[in-house]
Amino acid sequence: MLTKMTAADYMTTNLVKVGPDTEVSQAIQTLLDHKITSMPVVDENDKLLGVFSEKDGMRVVVASSYNQGLTGKVNEFMTLEPTIIDAGTSLVDVAVQFQETPTRSFPVFQNGELVGMISRIDVLKALLAPV
Repeated sequence: MLTKMTAADYMTTNLVKVGPDTEVSQAIQTLLDHKITSMPVVDENDKLLGVFSEKDGMRVVVASSYNQGLTGKVNEFMTLEPTIIDAGTSLVDVAVQFQETPTRSFPVFQNGELVGMISRIDVLKALLAPV
């Protein structure tokens, strides 16, 4: 049954996004406020530039220990060229992608547009969803 379910069926569509010039302290606070592990970094035209994740936040922690302060912009720490998933990709194939990377969530595209994010938790929810 999982092979018939797609990323579009379980992805998050109410996206929390951030711009590349956002202060990293604000981006980290956004991750915490929304209890998410990553968010798309988009330009003014909503084009995906990268992803800012908790792992990127860890890089901010290390940098701030050297700089003695929490400064910088998202574009200095974000992950460039993240793995993207097509909305029609089966959840089994998404699970394979998750197995092959430490990344905890992927941007989802449909017809060249960012339409959602899918996380490991989303895939696990599908496993236990009623048929």
